[in-house]
Amino acid sequence: MPEIYINDWPPFSPPDMNRREGVVEAAKLMINAAMTAPNAGGVPQIEAHLVYGMDEQEKIARTMEEMGWEVRENVHLSRMFKYEAQMVRESDAVIFLGNFRAAETPMDAGCGGCGGVEDCSFVYERRENVYGLIDWTHRRTDIYCDGPLCTVRVDDFGYAVGSALWMANRLLVDARAYFTVGAAGRRLGYCPNSPMVVGVLVAALAKNPYVDVNTDYHVVNLSKLLDSVRKTYILMRQTGGDYRRSDPGTEREREMRKKKKDTEKE
Repeated sequence: MPEIYINDWPPFSPPDMNRREGVVEAAKLMINAAMTAPNAGGVPQIEAHLVYGMDEQEKIARTMEEMGWEVRENVHLSRMFKYEAQMVRESDAVIFLGNFRAAETPMDAGCGGCGGVEDCSFVYERRENVYGLIDWTHRRTDIYCDGPLCTVRVDDFGYAVGSALWMANRLLVDARAYFTVGAAGRRLGYCPNSPMVVGVLVAALAKNPYVDVNTDYHVVNLSKLLDSVRKTYILMRQTGGDYRRSDPGTEREREMRKKKKDTEKE
């Protein structure tokens, strides 16, 4: 009879990979929820990337750490990049969501939300355009958000992200949306047609990895703790006594054998 054993330890072992497969399926349903979220005009505008695997997530985390050092003058922002990079490593999957119409095809509702002007001129005047059509072939990935953006499309984007999180809640998996993860995703080329990207981390662990996060989390976390214990273990092996001579249990066994022999002689 076929069986599947599931456990979350050690990470990326066969039992853990069995667990992660369920999270990947949940992440796909979260993307479906984002795709079907309500939007103005009823036109397709959401794109997504699903990323999972130790090497792939490590690449995202390292990019975030690099970005954290780039803005080290802004202590708060730098910490966000570093702390949340560790959360990427602890996740089972990463979803990138973007709205590809926010810069290229504004809603043209004349709401003025993009810049306080009661028409859409703020967007069009700041983009290359031909016959009223925006030419968005010059895509920048060196900035977090390539604005100006149509506010209506940004609102629609919020519905998409919210729908993905709603689905995670219904599927009982932990998930949280991060600006920092999305910024790193843009730099790496995920959701390439979107001027802004949000990263959603997903996990199914005994402890939600996205809450109760302590200070200096990029240094004080489970993987660092385990590595510190490993260091102590190795030092004890190198400097400790020989177990054949220093083990108290072995010494007691010798005494018991000696007493037994003495008793037999009597």
